[in-house]
Amino acid sequence: MIIRLAEGNLKTKFGVFLEVLYYDGQKESMALVMGDVENAENVLCRVHSSCISAHIFNSIECDCREQMEMSQFLIQQEGRGIIIWLDQEGRANGHLALLSSVKLKEGGRNPTEAYVELGYEVDARSYRRAAEILKDLKVASIILLTNSPHKVGDLEKEHIKVADTRQIAIDPDNDLLLQAYEDKVRRGHLIDLATSLDKKT
Repeated sequence: MIIRLAEGNLKTKFGVFLEVLYYDGQKESMALVMGDVENAENVLCRVHSSCISAHIFNSIECDCREQMEMSQFLIQQEGRGIIIWLDQEGRANGHLALLSSVKLKEGGRNPTEAYVELGYEVDARSYRRAAEILKDLKVASIILLTNSPHKVGDLEKEHIKVADTRQIAIDPDNDLLLQAYEDKVRRGHLIDLATSLDKKT
């Protein structure tokens, strides 16, 4: 069970969001809210897991930072929306798992193969806290900004009404991401790699 600890305005290059801090007894989570979302239908929502490499160290080996920026941009354009930040580094296996997988990925393993070989879960993330935050914000239904149908299913299991999804654009010009994108497609993510690769030729 989460509790709301504090809130305050956060000025960003995509406008002013209300930042709401939550705590579940173990980890903190945050919601960035723009506009009036209480009892609102079809609210744009991004549920985003932490990524130290991208958000702090500007890594170009994943697109987490770009996904966050795109989500903020879309919400700014809509004038209303929510971004939920969860402390789930390395698919919730931790940064050690992510860092330990680097050599294996450089040797040709995809991210999933690397995690399995190291003894970690393929994906240990949970979206229960995100669901509790959405309930606390009293949102009636959301349009989820995601390429992952698994995230939709997990939220619906927690009785969150997902009215629709909107895919987050990928970066077809970054060859370093190709292996990660192919891995995501194998895990069921809705990413049109063929169209993206055609744009490069």
